[in-house]
Amino acid sequence: MTLCEFNLLNKNEKIITVFEKGIFLDNYKSETEILNCFAIDMFFVEVVYNSKVNQIVDVRSFIGGWCLDKYSNNLQCEY
Repeated sequence: MTLCEFNLLNKNEKIITVFEKGIFLDNYKSETEILNCFAIDMFFVEVVYNSKVNQIVDVRSFIGGWCLDKYSNNLQCEY
């Protein structure tokens, strides 16, 4: 699956795809949200969970860059 194909899906289809095809990498917690980072093929997806409303509120996809920075301290690369 490509990033463009993923972005064409609706929110529910994105959630299903992430949990079926994604590889969990890490999570990041703020005061109001928990972000779970997954890898699918050659891109990343953040599943945004809001603990106050007890639901997934957003699904964000990206290739890299600053969106991945908050996870970089916990990710280990092996070459």
